[in-house]
Order: sequence, then C-alpha cells, then structure tokens
Amino acid sequence: MKENPKHIRISEYNYPLPDERIAKFPLPVRDQSKLLIYRHGEVSEDVFTSLPEYLPAESLMIFNNTKVIQARLHFRKETGALIEVFCLEPIQPNDYVLNFQQTEHAAWLCMVGNLKKWKNGPLCREMTVKGFPITLTATRGECRGTSHWIDFRWDNPEVTFADILEVFGELPIPPYLNRDTEESDKETYQTVYSKIKGSVAAPTAGLHFTPRVLDALTEKGIDLEELTLHVGAGTFKPVKSEEIEGHEMHTEYISVSRSIIKKLIDHDACAIAVGTTSVRTLESLYHIGVTLANNPEATEEQLHVKQWQPYETECDVRPVVALQKILGYLDRHGMEALHTSTQIIIAPGYDYKIVKAMVTNFHQPQSTLLLLVSAFVKGNWHTIYDYALGHDFRFLSYGDSSLLIP
Repeated sequence: MKENPKHIRISEYNYPLPDERIAKFPLPVRDQSKLLIYRHGEVSEDVFTSLPEYLPAESLMIFNNTKVIQARLHFRKETGALIEVFCLEPIQPNDYVLNFQQTEHAAWLCMVGNLKKWKNGPLCREMTVKGFPITLTATRGECRGTSHWIDFRWDNPEVTFADILEVFGELPIPPYLNRDTEESDKETYQTVYSKIKGSVAAPTAGLHFTPRVLDALTEKGIDLEELTLHVGAGTFKPVKSEEIEGHEMHTEYISVSRSIIKKLIDHDACAIAVGTTSVRTLESLYHIGVTLANNPEATEEQLHVKQWQPYETECDVRPVVALQKILGYLDRHGMEALHTSTQIIIAPGYDYKIVKAMVTNFHQPQSTLLLLVSAFVKGNWHTIYDYALGHDFRFLSYGDSSLLIP
C-alpha cells in the first residue's frame, strides 16, 4: 500500500512568485517560448522548437484536445447591478455535446458573481444570435456547494446554446492574470489542435505547440494522439486547508477512444503527456483498469476515479493489463470510447503508472498542480523552480514551458 499523502502540508509547496514573473500575454510566436529540460536531476534550457530533439523516436505523445468555451455570461439587472454567470458543467442534459446542441432550454452548474444582488426572479438579456433577436433568461435553482443550478431559456428554436455562448459569452482567462479578456485571447488561449468544446480553462502546456513543431515531432517518428479532459474551474482553486486532506478536487469529464487505449497497449503503457490534464487522464485510465480487474461488471458510475482511490486500493495490476481490461469493457459494451470522470489527486506518494515524461508550464505556489509535478520528479521540484526563477522564465498559463523526464 502506498504512503497516503493526505497529511502533506501545502505550506511546504510555496515559493516566491512576484507579479512581474507572471506572463500576462503570450509571446507573439507561440513556439519561441523558453523550454526548461529536466532530465534525471539535471536542468538545462533551450527554445520550445527544439522539443523533438529531446524525445525518443517511436514514442507516443498524448495531447488534450479540449476547447475552451466562452463560459462567462453577463446580465445587467434593472437596478444596474451586473451579475456574472460562469458555466462550469452541464446538468441537463449532462453530456457536453448534447447540451451545446439544445434549443430553447439548457441547465448548467454555475458560479455566480455578485450573487447578493440577485435576490430572486430571472435575469434577462436581449441579444441577436445568427440574425435572430432572442431573449435569454437565467433562473437560479438549488445551491450546490459554492455553485448554483441555473436554467437558461431562450425563445428561438433555431438557436443552440453553443450559438449563444459563441456570441454572448466571454472567454474565462485565468483570474491571476488580473486583466480583462481581450479579443486576442480567443485565439491565443486555445491550443492549435483544440476541437471538443467543454473546458473553462485551457490545457496550457499545449499553447506552445505550432504546426511546425507538430510536423517535426511526426518527422522524428513520434506518434501523436489526442484524448479529451474538460478542464474545470477547480484547476484554479487554491488549496486553503493546511493539509491536503481538506482539499476537494473538482470532478472532470474525460473521453478516451478505443484506438488510443489500443495504441497505449502497443507502446507498453508508456506515454509522454502534454500537460497536467493529459497526465490526470492517463493515470486515471490505470485506476479505471484496476477497478475493472476487480469488478468486470462495474457500471459507468463505478468507473469514476475518486480523489484518494489510488492510495487506498492495492495497485499491483500491471499497466498493460489495466488497459486491456478497459479494452475488454469497451468491446463487451460495443463502445468506441470510454466516457467517464475523475477526481484524481496526484501528490507525493503517488506512483506513476503510464506517464514517463511530461511537457508542462510553471504552476502556482501551493497548488495541486505543483503537487503533481513534485510527485513526478520525486520531490525535486525546487531544483526546477529555482532554475526557472533564476533564469528569467515566464510563469503560469501564458508563460514558458518545461520537459520533465525523471
């Protein structure tokens, strides 16, 4: 049984991050960002376009192809008060694709800004979408933790909820940028390979990739594949508790095709992950496979990876076998893709099963993402972050990148 990280003190994962080191905007050319290379304890630096030189040919590289949605909706009350409704995850229907296709009604779990000014009654906003004048109303339902059930209704069957967000929504750039969303963010805060709408934050390690870097990786014989994890607002949620036991991870929704599972098996369950979201998805696959090894008849709900599950169940199933169990599950159910969810927390004490190298940005102090990195580099995160701070690296979402090979 692995050491349980619940009693890790988050204060041990702090470092000084002056505001001027946080990149407020990306570089004009994405792939000209700096690349920190951490290999077996040694640190060096290069430019991101050189990434393919550091990776072994014939390896498998996995990207998260989620697309950031324009999830912030603003309503003005007759009193003049501005209310922000931030769509976090779909409730009715709870499938992203179906929800975006809804006409006339959709329900979401939302965070509400300036909540105290929204006493009762629906919020209304008139707008023109695809040439149609419509009235959008938002009605507040039950409170769920820090979020609310919000029913959206509009009066034109020609207009989908996706259309409304596209026209009326605002891209939710990270709060630590301390600035308003600009038109340029619509392009720069998406990866060049983003496809599947559903995230409220970008998988930012992918922001450095350009078609020429992707082509160079392919030319080297590196197999490039995509999965989907819809990034939740929880990615920005600071750890407020002294020990991480008190921090609840948000549920995030994942979709992994049968062909990727097969390709992972062909690569002996070894992958290079682009971004912490790909890391969480790939490592969750292992624990889903363990669930199926112990219970082949597990339901879709039972495949959800709980926050502390990796530390509380025996994980002696080989990674390739775990993936084969998922393939068998998909075959039995005639499914082309695994659709489930994860709350996995990866922290020191975690034993990585599938990810052998990762590309990732530099994360906030005292964040769960820093815990994930520390677990990967066996606690040696200070070496990496001290180097980055001392060598003019840019931090957080629009900042520079690192390649970590433990």
